[in-house]
Amino acid sequence: MKLALGTVQFGMDYGIANQQGRIKLNDTREILQSAFIHGINTLDTAIAYGNSEQRLGDIGVDDWQIISKLPSIPDTCINITDWVMESVTASLRRLNAKKLRGLLLHRPMQLLDENGLELYKAMKLIKTMGLAEKIGVSLYEPIELDLLWPHFKFDIVQIPFNILDRRMVTTGWLKKLNQADVEIHVRSIFLQGLMLMKPEARPPYFQRWQSLWQLWDNWLIDENLQPAEACLRYAMSFPEITKVIIGVDNLSQLNELISIVDNREFSPPADFMSEDPDLVNPSRWQVE
Repeated sequence: MKLALGTVQFGMDYGIANQQGRIKLNDTREILQSAFIHGINTLDTAIAYGNSEQRLGDIGVDDWQIISKLPSIPDTCINITDWVMESVTASLRRLNAKKLRGLLLHRPMQLLDENGLELYKAMKLIKTMGLAEKIGVSLYEPIELDLLWPHFKFDIVQIPFNILDRRMVTTGWLKKLNQADVEIHVRSIFLQGLMLMKPEARPPYFQRWQSLWQLWDNWLIDENLQPAEACLRYAMSFPEITKVIIGVDNLSQLNELISIVDNREFSPPADFMSEDPDLVNPSRWQVE
């Protein structure tokens, strides 16, 4: 199954369209059970996702492939290798797991700092020790690959990708990573839920891109498509992509998404796309 389950909502409030806050423990358990029954076997989590790792460990995730992420190196860090080792072993304790499927960096540009090589070697050591099968980076935009790729080898690259943000295609990185046998995991296929919001529910901040939204809304009507179906089918249609990470707020959302999984070719409007960082990068949103 190409779908992977994001877990940030299990440990903290997340997403512009999330009205429910952190998911309750029993609901989390039901979501995991249903996902696994339907063939989803990969969880995407991180040390920075509140108490997500702890809750997953409490529920039990022995049969899952787990991707987790190291946070930014703290300013107080004296020995990076020791910090990486302690961080990973603490993650495994919280997850009640023996190893990770993948260990990623949440702040990969730290690889270009003066201690970057030590950080990279520490991650490779984690892989050599069998505490993680693969190592990689969680990126925010393709330009980071331009800077990192000449110096480091990754097994996994995770990056935002959706109908509106097609930079991985337009820059050629999707094809290049695939040809290099790198696993490509894409997230933010709903742009934190923004793509799923009804026109009247979008915050005023996004009105400056009204012409794009009008195109999107009209196309969905013309094609008789629900926004979630369009977003998911687009991401699933690329054979280069290894995993499509989805986040859900409840069990019914999960079951709805599973029901519309489709790997066939899918072509949204060619001009419904943007490279404006104020739109495609949620960290730049100015939303109250």
